[in-house]
Amino acid sequence: MPLRRMLAIVAGLYLIEGFPMGVFRLLLPAWWVEAGMSTASIGVASGFGLAWSLKVFWSPLVQWSGGYRRWISGALLVMAAVLFFLPATDPTTSTVMWIAVGAFCLASATQDIAIDAATIGIVPRGSEGPANAMRVGAYRLAMTIFGTGALFLPGYLGWDASLRAVGVAPLLMAGAVWLIPAGRDQGRHRANPGQSLASWLAQAFATWRSRRGLWSAVGFLLLFRLSDFGLGPMLIPFQYEAGLSREAIGVLGGLVGGVALLAGATAGGAVVSARGIGPALLWTGILAVASNLLYASAALPGMGVKAVYVASVVESLTGGMVTAAFMSFLMRICEREWAAVQYATLTAIYPLFGQLLGMGSGFMAEFLGFAGYFALTAVFTLPAFAFLPTVRRWIEESAPPEDLASD
Repeated sequence: MPLRRMLAIVAGLYLIEGFPMGVFRLLLPAWWVEAGMSTASIGVASGFGLAWSLKVFWSPLVQWSGGYRRWISGALLVMAAVLFFLPATDPTTSTVMWIAVGAFCLASATQDIAIDAATIGIVPRGSEGPANAMRVGAYRLAMTIFGTGALFLPGYLGWDASLRAVGVAPLLMAGAVWLIPAGRDQGRHRANPGQSLASWLAQAFATWRSRRGLWSAVGFLLLFRLSDFGLGPMLIPFQYEAGLSREAIGVLGGLVGGVALLAGATAGGAVVSARGIGPALLWTGILAVASNLLYASAALPGMGVKAVYVASVVESLTGGMVTAAFMSFLMRICEREWAAVQYATLTAIYPLFGQLLGMGSGFMAEFLGFAGYFALTAVFTLPAFAFLPTVRRWIEESAPPEDLASD
């Protein structure tokens, strides 16, 4: 497949995948804050992100049945229904609101299984750098439009109409997903006649189990992005406390942060292509941890909003770099014929500790203050670097690079 066509398909898929995360991570927390939900409750609400870890349990169904377009479009219809329903609830008292948000996250996690597997099927080995720069850029663009960008709508439409307006987007995406070429849509690996589910799953992970350092690789996955997961749920509450308006948060996290993240993803992809995935993980990981310390300094008394702006831009820049490197690693160690199950497993493992940390982030921020808590998050990732030698062996033992046609 020509390079530009491959990158265009990847961009389209990750615009779709980034949409629900923008709503869940950015738009809904702002709605909750303005509705009067406590910081502790917002931290607990971030626990719905566990859906992205639990998805491993139904990824075999997606792998078995194939038909990725059906899974993606069906999930988008569920998310649209939730967004049309939420205005009828009170976020501070409604149990039904929590159920609806849970359904939204489950649908998003399901579409991620299909989108990630389809992408692995079209990106050749050795092309992970540019492909993941495109993934990160398109994903963040969607988060900018439907997360921070949508924060401008309530000022004109009110929250009820704004949520429903955002709900139109997944309806359009559910139709657009059928433009993906049918040949890229299958992703099916059925069991042999008489083969048990346990045997089928063992076959899916046979290569990984044969490699040395399996548990070290798992340790790396659990810890490497932990600082980011700890930081994320408290950013919007901190920015409100620092004196930023809803519109300022939208500009900072959306327009400015989006440009910075795209620049970082492009730089991270270039480092992957030039130096390899292993060195890219090391250097981008160090920069990402340093950005948490910058946020901690911005939260100190008397620093002012300019320090918040600087910390936000640097965090977006380094976040784009480390994400491009980390996604390249995940993509490289997956086998195409088992992409749905393997990639779902990887993306279930790596946010697991982070989601649990996020659920307690509000309590810790209230106890330590934002400066103390942000400083603590910088420490969480450090043990992951001890596992990098094992990770580099896994990268070397994966399939060799392939040729990619350009146009």
